[in-house]
Amino acid sequence: MTRQHVLDGIKVLDFTHVLAGPSCTRLMVETGAQVIKVEAAPGGDMVRGMPALKNGRSGYYIQQNRGKKSICLNLRDPRGREIILKLVADVDVVVENFTPGVMKRLGIDYETLRAINPNLIMCSISAFGQTGELSNLPGFDYIAQAYTGVIDMIGEEHGSPYFAGLGIGDVSTGAHAYGAITASLFHRERGGGGQHLDITLIDCLFHCHEINVQAYDGSNGAIVPHRAGAHHFAVTPLGMFKGKDKYLVIVAIGNQWENLLKAIGHEEFSSDPRFVDNAGRTEHKQVLIDAIEGWLQTTESDEDAIRILQEYHVPVAPVLSVPEAMALPHLIERQTVRTVSDRAFGDIKIPGVPLRFSEFPEFLELQASFLGEHNNEILEQLGYTAGDIQILLDEGVLADEPVVNAS
Repeated sequence: MTRQHVLDGIKVLDFTHVLAGPSCTRLMVETGAQVIKVEAAPGGDMVRGMPALKNGRSGYYIQQNRGKKSICLNLRDPRGREIILKLVADVDVVVENFTPGVMKRLGIDYETLRAINPNLIMCSISAFGQTGELSNLPGFDYIAQAYTGVIDMIGEEHGSPYFAGLGIGDVSTGAHAYGAITASLFHRERGGGGQHLDITLIDCLFHCHEINVQAYDGSNGAIVPHRAGAHHFAVTPLGMFKGKDKYLVIVAIGNQWENLLKAIGHEEFSSDPRFVDNAGRTEHKQVLIDAIEGWLQTTESDEDAIRILQEYHVPVAPVLSVPEAMALPHLIERQTVRTVSDRAFGDIKIPGVPLRFSEFPEFLELQASFLGEHNNEILEQLGYTAGDIQILLDEGVLADEPVVNAS
């Protein structure tokens, strides 16, 4: 049998909404899994109303939910719960990102579902986890960033902390959940059975501290990680340097330090006792910042400065805006920036899929569902008649919207 992709044949019941959970199930559907997205009646996933909006369609929803089948249910109605329990018997994976405790109150928690399907892998994604004193609190990406010391590392040294204007915590947590699910599927294939996964934003974000945690503890508090604006607090030179028109990110560590000195014409710094090691360079970083930025102003252009630094194998990049990054030929060639076509929205650029497989080099052709678009298809497979489905729709157990094709 020819496989569509690596997860071909895997069935997923998806209770996720907004970003962290949908990021996980997006990766699953993009790699071949069959995903049924359960949306809460009557309005479905709240991001259906988030920009960009065109012809009643949300670009946000399209980006995160292409390829998923939509069933829209009132989960608080016993008949809605009955549908879920029937579906669970024939799926491999359940993914949910409700606040801990919600699935139990709905009567579809792991213990209940496992009794129906012992081989089930259930992944619960949350801000704080299924256990611990904060576990019952709702949370978003920036809330988790605040609790994990991430936000405190961003911004000017003596000013307000900032947050990054993108979903680092949500998307990275979704990717970690995808990894845990696929590992669990492998474990199950070897006879290990099902299990419950507890994946959190705080765990994934805290895991991103590459220097900060061990440096503080290992130095007995002598090294205190802190935000340092445009330049790294502990590694020099590493930061954003003002060019003629743009800021450039330059990193010169290890052998790259000597290469940088050659490129900017300051080889005398190599024997300067102030710069003999990273600690000295960090202590005297302003001297180096001034020297590098002074050299940048002598170049013909930022592009010329980048060319020279690249010739000396010094890692360098211009700080691009989102529109500039979207227009970068390298990102377009790799389909890191990808154009997809939606039935109602039309063409729209979205971030591509970061997972690349030599045996499956082509991306799958997928469409985002309209709300409740697959109600009938899914329920008919469970044995419901057209009359049964109409009653459930009339009584608010199901909800849907018209399928609109702009063409």
